[in-house]
Amino acid sequence: MPIVAAGVAVNRRQRQRVIEKLQESLKVIRGRTIGLLGLAFKPDTDDLRDAPALDIIASLTAMGARVKAYDPIAMDNCKMRYPSLNVEYESDAASLAKGCDAIILVTEWDEFRRLDLVNLAAGMQGAKVLVDARNIYKQAEAEAAGLVYLGFGR
Repeated sequence: MPIVAAGVAVNRRQRQRVIEKLQESLKVIRGRTIGLLGLAFKPDTDDLRDAPALDIIASLTAMGARVKAYDPIAMDNCKMRYPSLNVEYESDAASLAKGCDAIILVTEWDEFRRLDLVNLAAGMQGAKVLVDARNIYKQAEAEAAGLVYLGFGR
């Protein structure tokens, strides 16, 4: 397998691994509210080409979850390019967190690095799971804020 193809396969597997980790923690996805922090493929753009968030949204909605999303720049592009995408767009991270059972950090925006995790957790309900797909948070800080922290490769 060529290196590029192998890299693409690993990236696709990571997207599914996000869903698997979330399901291991929540057990049941149907009826849960899941928030996504970030839609863009990478921070500081509205580029949605091959964006992991799109696959994650599709998987979660197929499993019966209510999906909410917030991205500082890419939401308008997402609404325009994917008008039938089953996602509720929020105006900021605090609005996103309100009523969520879990939040998945998808894009490592600087804004997300500075989030007040205590306030984020305060708006959430139920299990209060944080899936840090980019490993930008410290597990101890997330847990001290009242979140169940799920990182990758740690």
